[in-house]
Amino acid sequence: MAMPAAAAMASAVENPWHNAQRQFDEAARLLGLDRSLRGVLREVKRQLIVNFPVKMDDGSTRMFEGYRVQHNVARGPAKGGIRYHPGVTLDEVKALAMWMTWKCAIAGLPFGGAKGGVVVDPKQLSVGELERLTRRYATEISLVIGPESDIPAPDVNTTPAVMAWIMDTVSMEQGFSVPAVVTGKPLAIGGSQGRNAATGRGVMFVALAACRRLGRSPQESTVAVQGFGNAGSFAARLMAEQGFTICAVSDTTGAIYAEHGLDIPAVIAHKQQTGSVAGFDGSESISSEQVLEAPVDILIPAALENQVTASNAGRIKASLLLEAANGPVTPDADAILEKRGVTVVPDVVANAGGVTVSYFEWVQDLQSFFWDEDEINRQLEKIMNRAVDDTWQMAQEHGVSLRNGAYFVAIDRVAEATIARGIYP
Repeated sequence: MAMPAAAAMASAVENPWHNAQRQFDEAARLLGLDRSLRGVLREVKRQLIVNFPVKMDDGSTRMFEGYRVQHNVARGPAKGGIRYHPGVTLDEVKALAMWMTWKCAIAGLPFGGAKGGVVVDPKQLSVGELERLTRRYATEISLVIGPESDIPAPDVNTTPAVMAWIMDTVSMEQGFSVPAVVTGKPLAIGGSQGRNAATGRGVMFVALAACRRLGRSPQESTVAVQGFGNAGSFAARLMAEQGFTICAVSDTTGAIYAEHGLDIPAVIAHKQQTGSVAGFDGSESISSEQVLEAPVDILIPAALENQVTASNAGRIKASLLLEAANGPVTPDADAILEKRGVTVVPDVVANAGGVTVSYFEWVQDLQSFFWDEDEINRQLEKIMNRAVDDTWQMAQEHGVSLRNGAYFVAIDRVAEATIARGIYP
């Protein structure tokens, strides 16, 4: 979505990698983690930068820069998405890789964290150009990806079709099909039931769990969703089905508000027809800033990082914030929200549904045995509820925020694996 003016100013100085390290450092200090182990876990294991040519439709050749970063693999192969965005930086990808490590650990998945990205606006490319870019990028990072080493998945501006091109490229180079090299693929080539809705469904499960913990009723809770892409739109639709009232949503082209609630299936249909949520009948056009500051009970940032900052945290009216995006709340904003009594369920818990169903897809591909969607959703609900319970219990035991509670769980599990494996040689 269009970045709020305040967030845009803050993001110019907010470095996501420094923020990720700050979050880790605070949790590691409170946890009393060994200093040497802190030094290992606060850095990435491997970072690959690739510059590659792509033949454009007009016959010219254009150079692109891409990244693949692995933060930690103590618990298993690296896992993490690939995003296509003109604002992608190496530090952003490093931060996202670290967050993936903690996310997988909290969910109890046998993965470490990774992330990838290409500096590109895919909306400016034709389908042919996008495919050629994807295949060349996949070839460049094939040095580090594979079913047993590093498994990419969709992220911002990447789709099942992009994953299909990566899977096919790796398969052509290997000489046989390698479906488990990526997740988030189309069903026809080894994708999983329930994957498209997984992140949003996970947010819905977390919202229900948080309401139970806080003694709230979904039927009496209003919601604003910043970002109406895959995660945000599915979260909004599924939460509406559970009785939540979705009052405000936004995407990259506009933002809308309705005091008594929006008809989310109709908003989704409107966006599919027009390409925007703007102009939806019965809604009021508002600014992007007003979505974040809407008078609702629950705020769900589902766009990019650094959206809630020190400059706007004091104006957040929601008392419960669920991070459907990665890193949408900066450390300085976290401190302000905590002081104001706002409950923040961190990204490493709230949006873990995507990687959880990616894990299910990877397992199904390796076994060539596929589950039905009901089984996928049952297993997802079980894992999401367990992650919330573990986080909440740890936070209460130590008298810390939910973010630090989640980090305590994750760091302890990754540290245990790191110690058990030892340092080679």
